[in-house]
Amino acid sequence: MAFTTLWPLAQLFAAALRPGEDGSPLGLMAEVLASRATARALSGTLVTSGLSVIVSTTLGVGLAFAVGLLRLRSRAALTFLILMPLVIPSQTMALAWIELAGANSPILGALGLAPPPGTTNPLYSVAGIALVMGVEHMPLVFLATRAALRAVPADLIEAARVIGTPRRRIAAGIVLPLVAPSILAGALLAFTAAIGNFGVPALLGIPGRVSVLTTLIYQRLNGFGPSAAGQVAVLALVMAALAAAALALRGLALRRLAVPLPAGRPFEPARRSPLGEGAIWLVVLVIAVVPLAALVMTALLPAVGVRFGAGTASLAQFAAVLGNEAVRRAFANSLLLSLACAVVAVAVSVPFAYLVTRRPGRLVRGLDLVVEVPWVIPGTVVALGMILAFLPPLPLLGVSLYGSMAILLVAYLARFLPLVLRPVTAAAQTADPALDEAGRIVGAGLARRLTRIFLPGVLPAAVAGALLVVMTALNELTLSALLWSSGHETIGVMVFALQYEGNSTAAAAVAVLSTLLVLALCALANAAARWLPERILPWRQ
Repeated sequence: MAFTTLWPLAQLFAAALRPGEDGSPLGLMAEVLASRATARALSGTLVTSGLSVIVSTTLGVGLAFAVGLLRLRSRAALTFLILMPLVIPSQTMALAWIELAGANSPILGALGLAPPPGTTNPLYSVAGIALVMGVEHMPLVFLATRAALRAVPADLIEAARVIGTPRRRIAAGIVLPLVAPSILAGALLAFTAAIGNFGVPALLGIPGRVSVLTTLIYQRLNGFGPSAAGQVAVLALVMAALAAAALALRGLALRRLAVPLPAGRPFEPARRSPLGEGAIWLVVLVIAVVPLAALVMTALLPAVGVRFGAGTASLAQFAAVLGNEAVRRAFANSLLLSLACAVVAVAVSVPFAYLVTRRPGRLVRGLDLVVEVPWVIPGTVVALGMILAFLPPLPLLGVSLYGSMAILLVAYLARFLPLVLRPVTAAAQTADPALDEAGRIVGAGLARRLTRIFLPGVLPAAVAGALLVVMTALNELTLSALLWSSGHETIGVMVFALQYEGNSTAAAAVAVLSTLLVLALCALANAAARWLPERILPWRQ
């Protein structure tokens, strides 16, 4: 924790709190906060994030009520498609929507709805960024709302039906007030995710000249290098403060507004509505499948501007990117980093969870809180802390991690460790502590108790967490965009770089290949679901 989290964050605070050029305390912070670029980026962040929350809440609540209150024949498949934005990387989602809405859209072009040739993509705007981020973060609101709906006792709804209350009034007057705190909590979580989103604002905002804090930090570091570290550290602290405020409000909403409900059997939907089910499928297909279809069709074209058709579609672009040494290296690097991160995270999480559940103390509880920090604060903040901490040579070793794969691995481990630790800790809390005590009584040492008693009980949770780490880290961009170097490219960086260079078809091909890889991992996790703990895989909850 000291190496991956505390030291980088301390370096970040130290850089941001430096005195100004005239020696005045907090002078650097005052200079950065007073600049016009900071005000514009802060305004852009708040506006795009706020508008995206409206989209996320509208879609998430509507779909959660539809899935939770209607009897659907294909609930599992529908839920997986609704949660696909959690699986598909941010830059891939942005690229898919760009290809769907642009003048060369293979789908809108065939329908005669594409913008005229030569016009700017309508998504290169504040509204476009808000729309795509809203769709991407919609599952956060959906999951929170659906979990709250499942906690509503069936007796309350049945009692309202007995006295003749109309269905609409039951939903608006009974169910909605009970789940409102969870909706607010999910919306605030979506706002936090939007603040730290880099992929969507980078691919849509930079061409559209819409400035947000994440892209301003990226552009400052790209343009001025480490010399701008102090300035961007101030921007990073602003982002962290916004995220902390949103998370504090979320905790307050859950504590103060949540209504205690009587125990009872959960509500099971009994009403079937073919029209409603068709409407749900239409919405889900439009937001989850149609953009990806446009991405696949673009990847099948030989060049930008070529009209999609039977005579133009081919796999030539896939062959070209697979023959590109940089792309192959990016896939190899991403696989290596994600697998190494998963293995190290498991190795750290098992003894850590043992301490949390079997030997709790003040230090352990403090470290348990520290683990969450890199996950809840924006990834750009974490990446900047890594640069400040590991750009200078390490003490005693005299070696700098900056510009190497090691700094990416450290950043990934800091960011994704909770994905393994939380399932392992939850599994450990359900195990009988008497087993460990019995092993200690008969003379088994700590290492033996960990490997023979504790590990078998939490291994399924550790494997599930490791799968989540691999799926999340494989296409990561926010950390990698600031930490990659020549020869250490990742999949997310390659997609972003190809699109930024104007090679949309190649970027689409790489994005499609990475998406197929993630979906294959999802299929693997789904096949192994019976051996994994419950509620680990979001689409099976």
